[in-house]
Amino acid sequence: MKHLIKEPRPLIDGRDSLFTEYGMPSSHAQFMSFFSIYLLLFLFIRVQSSLSVFDNLWKYIAVFASFTISVIVFYGRVYLLYHTTNQVLWGAVCGFVLAILWFIIVQFALTPLFPIIAAWPVSEYLMVRDSTLIPNVLWFEYCSHRSEARSRHRKQSIRKLT
Repeated sequence: MKHLIKEPRPLIDGRDSLFTEYGMPSSHAQFMSFFSIYLLLFLFIRVQSSLSVFDNLWKYIAVFASFTISVIVFYGRVYLLYHTTNQVLWGAVCGFVLAILWFIIVQFALTPLFPIIAAWPVSEYLMVRDSTLIPNVLWFEYCSHRSEARSRHRKQSIRKLT
């Protein structure tokens, strides 16, 4: 997109820019905006919610931290004179739009294909799993691990007795 718009980066003290790449839109702002918006959508739409505010507190903290870091990056790009405010704002807008589009594609077009893809022989060989139907993957993994550890511990205890 930078090569289509061809807007130069800001000049520093009237000198020619040291940058060889154009500045519009800011790729850093685009990435940070994409990441923050996608994280927000993923956590609040895809990840199962609990009725308890404290159980969901980590989601709010993660999203707040992501947006805070994004704002710091936006500010830094302008402060360090790598971009103009306009370049950063348009980068953030591009990231915002792309994140929403990508989330829609994944949610409605790709997610229904996950079970099919996970059943492919190459996916089984690479141990690719479809966890979309498991409401709380972390808790599921914890319980599975604990159950397997107890089972193996019992088997070892029986072997020692015989």
